[in-house]
Amino acid sequence: MKLYSTKNRSLEVSLQEAVFKGLPEDNGLYMPVVIPRLPDSFIDNLKQYTFQEIGFEISKALFQGEIPDSDLHQIIDHAINFPAPVIALDEDVHVLELFHGPSLAFKDFGARFMSQLMSYFNRGESKELVILVATSGDTGGAVAAGFYKTPGIRVVILYPSGKVSELQECQLTTLGHNIAALEIDGTFDDCQAMVKQAFLDQSLRDKIRLSSANSINIARLIPQSFYYFEAFKQVNTGRPVVFSVPSGNFGNLTAGLLAREMGLPVYQFLAATNVNDVVPEYLSTGVFTPKPSIRTLSNAMDVGNPSNFSRMMDLIFYKDERSTWNKMNELITGYAIDDEFTKQAMVEVYSQYGYIMDPHGAIGYLALKCFQGLYELPATTGIVLETAHPSKFKDDVEAILHVDIEVPERLAELADKPKMSFPLPPHYDALKNWLLDYLT
Repeated sequence: MKLYSTKNRSLEVSLQEAVFKGLPEDNGLYMPVVIPRLPDSFIDNLKQYTFQEIGFEISKALFQGEIPDSDLHQIIDHAINFPAPVIALDEDVHVLELFHGPSLAFKDFGARFMSQLMSYFNRGESKELVILVATSGDTGGAVAAGFYKTPGIRVVILYPSGKVSELQECQLTTLGHNIAALEIDGTFDDCQAMVKQAFLDQSLRDKIRLSSANSINIARLIPQSFYYFEAFKQVNTGRPVVFSVPSGNFGNLTAGLLAREMGLPVYQFLAATNVNDVVPEYLSTGVFTPKPSIRTLSNAMDVGNPSNFSRMMDLIFYKDERSTWNKMNELITGYAIDDEFTKQAMVEVYSQYGYIMDPHGAIGYLALKCFQGLYELPATTGIVLETAHPSKFKDDVEAILHVDIEVPERLAELADKPKMSFPLPPHYDALKNWLLDYLT
């Protein structure tokens, strides 16, 4: 498998190099040189495949023999060992539950797949590998759980102080061992910028083997495409399928576009954001204007400069920028929803269906209802990606719905463990000095 940089298509690397480097030297993002289209027979017979078998077929097609089938089966079986069920609220609205993994968030799929892939490629290496990751909430918990006590790998997580939920913070700061949490006095965008600068700092990389576990790493993105096929399998009734994707850094929606490019017949994607509306604004105006992020109820989506936008452009690119914008508008409809409407959507879902949604899923739900209600379209099967268990936002959900939210045991037990974090200002030099002091 060969991958190129979104900033330089002639810069090609192997899958192993892309996974370990995370980010090309030119600050682009890695993308597959070849995105194979899966056979129609596979798409038509998805119901005959298990979730793990779907993941294997997708990976095998993309990897093009770089990993032997027997090893790839083991990687998939160890990483994707929990379900992604689709729950029908009514005939038109379904919920794809992506929170059945160890950290109760969709990012478990990518983090666990990446940890297995990195462990496979890291065999025989004598120098420790350091995973550097920024999180706005769920990424860090998934990465921490996925890589916890993995031999030869250390994880350093940057998160914005006071801008993640209490239980999310517990997932980042209570494990210890090979997991270190840096509490940054700033925003997620600050954390992400610091991580990106570290990968571009050759003097640092000469001393430390760095890799990334953010959605900028292609190993995170590939397994996220698996559950689009898995969801389609569960609802395929012949009606056009619409995926409503709560979006922040846009890795999830990019994975959906990848699935479509590989042959999944998706009718429409909905880019459902909070008031951090950079992509919906682009879809409306054709102008991509990054902005400082604004804090919202749906904190994991508080991203003002989504990294994966360049991948979206590459997947859809058609002739020139203007025609690419037109093509993107054919495939993606954008919605920006504020906190008050998010709360109303949570109440509506609970009162009508008895289903408890977290704030991120509620934004996806409202975007879907708007889409199905505003357009004169054939009847569609809508699938909302519910990206996190509502207990991860317990205080907010309980205050909005006036119900008690039970916290699953694997998350509740973290609340009693002592917090271990290192406070840092939002400046790259502080991060670099900490890394050199801590890791060398």
